[in-house]
Amino acid sequence: MLREIFKAYDVRGIYGQNLTEDIAYKIGRAFVYFLKAKNVIVGTDMRISSPKLSKAFMKGVAGQGANAIFIGQVCTDAVYFASGFLEKPAVMFTASHNPKQYNGMKFCKANAIPINEETGLRKIKEIIENNEYKKSRIKKTGKIIKKDILKDYVNHVRKFINAKKLKKLKIAVDAANGMAGKMIPLVFKNLPIKIVPLYFKLDGSFPNHPADPSKSENLAALQKTVKDKKCDFGIAFDGDADRIFFVDENGNAINSSLISALIIKNILSKSKKQKIIYNLVCGRIVPDTIKRYDGIPLIERVGHSFIKETMRKTKALFACEHSAHYYYRDNYRADSGIITSLIIAEIVSKENMPLSKLLDEFRKYNTIGETSVEAKDKKAKIKEIEETYRRQNPKKISKLDGITIEFRDWWFNIRPSNTEPLLRLNLEANSEQLMNNKRKELLKLINS
Repeated sequence: MLREIFKAYDVRGIYGQNLTEDIAYKIGRAFVYFLKAKNVIVGTDMRISSPKLSKAFMKGVAGQGANAIFIGQVCTDAVYFASGFLEKPAVMFTASHNPKQYNGMKFCKANAIPINEETGLRKIKEIIENNEYKKSRIKKTGKIIKKDILKDYVNHVRKFINAKKLKKLKIAVDAANGMAGKMIPLVFKNLPIKIVPLYFKLDGSFPNHPADPSKSENLAALQKTVKDKKCDFGIAFDGDADRIFFVDENGNAINSSLISALIIKNILSKSKKQKIIYNLVCGRIVPDTIKRYDGIPLIERVGHSFIKETMRKTKALFACEHSAHYYYRDNYRADSGIITSLIIAEIVSKENMPLSKLLDEFRKYNTIGETSVEAKDKKAKIKEIEETYRRQNPKKISKLDGITIEFRDWWFNIRPSNTEPLLRLNLEANSEQLMNNKRKELLKLINS
């Protein structure tokens, strides 16, 4: 069961099947044992199973002699904030965008330093399997302490903008019955912005639509609302509100690479020669924009732990991923959908221009949405694809994450999923026709 739920970056499983209160309890004990922690911050999303799992985890923390500091129902980046602000390790109970039967845990050391398979998750799993935590002499059972960090969190995220520059905007927000429904009203309170709320009631059964705004069908209600209510733009969050997707004033969904480019231009206009990290499947407009506005581009593989570690080493100011994660150095290098919503509101206010017009500068390439394709032997298929396209004399081949092959007027990346028998295809071309032709060509090759 542990092998099923311990993933590359987190723990995730189906509540009552492979993720139970008993397992959560043991993870709590192993987490304290692994870190030799005296205190552990715990936050949860609104999932139906979060109270039972988090209570069992905190019982394990206390049983191992540490205190559990419970900060209640919050978004994931509020847990990262608390970890940095209080300088303590933390755990967030969430399964992000997954369906209602799932739950999981995201872990970090003090100061929001992520824990992944290589830096601790595998070891925590082994500690449980070998009952290592039972070797500790527990002098005193820890306590469960409730702490409200929301006021401090709101003050923190608002520091990323100049609230005086905000204009009277109307923004539609789809919380998908997730944590944004609690956090957005707190963060935007007393700002000159009218929020048009969709599905703000916290409900882990997701009665309106799945909390996965990366799928176009889940944006339909937001797009309609933006047009019907004549909003300046719309935003959609996933369940734990660490990812954010945008819809322009015409109701058109916006590729996250365009949002990244807009933020990068804004950041570099205030602070030149800063290092900016992007993952290798972001659109080429991202490195283009970093160079154009006098920044220093750094490429990294897909995955929040890799991004955050490179940010820590290089002191990069900002980082972005194609999956709509936006990271800020001054947010303890953590990603935040909430901070990103404030920054885009400030940019639209300052520029006094519709969001669609602000993005025109960056509409240079034609990009497919990330496409997942089943593959029984992922390694063999990637090798076959490499051999096929190597014969076509590409400009560049990179094996940083899967394989990226660049030609003069198009490029693609194929990388294996960490958890499923899937290959993920990203592709971009200088023309729509070339993009469509190459997409068909590659999908045919993958499926052959």
